[in-house]
Amino acid sequence: MKSIAVDMDQVLADFLGKASRACQERFNLTISKEEFDVAKLEAHHPELVKEFFSMINEPDFFRDFELEDPDAVPVLKELSEHYEIYIATAAMDVPGCFNAKYEWLLEHFPFLNPQHFIYCGDKKVVRADYLIDDNIKQLRSFSGEGIIYSQFYNEHCTEFKRVHNWQEIRNLFLPVKQSTR
Repeated sequence: MKSIAVDMDQVLADFLGKASRACQERFNLTISKEEFDVAKLEAHHPELVKEFFSMINEPDFFRDFELEDPDAVPVLKELSEHYEIYIATAAMDVPGCFNAKYEWLLEHFPFLNPQHFIYCGDKKVVRADYLIDDNIKQLRSFSGEGIIYSQFYNEHCTEFKRVHNWQEIRNLFLPVKQSTR
């Protein structure tokens, strides 16, 4: 059985939407989801960067994310019937997120095996046939086939197969072609 690793933030979970809303609520700073970028935050509001990282390290920050695409749940469920599914999240920079991410995944994807949740830094350690991720750097270090999940900040990338939503992911991986012997 082939395996698919799936990134969490900005592929399954809407990190940028939550970060944008939290900056408005906590810092009275209006940054749209489409404009949100930690590097820009650091450049324009350096005094807030430390507070921002403190905020996202709070134990429940990652707990109430919205789904990036509601179709992720049924599509991932269907894929799990034909592929080994792993969730590979680069969580090492935000160690306070581990429990919240785990609980979020169990809530939204109860059909997945929690033993297949991978908390890592560099995804070169992930051994799967495919990785669906929004981060070009992570895809470049991955040894299998990388598939870029389209976001405004990776539009320029042409080196990976691109998907824009979970229906496109479904169409890419299903139906599974049976090998003949």
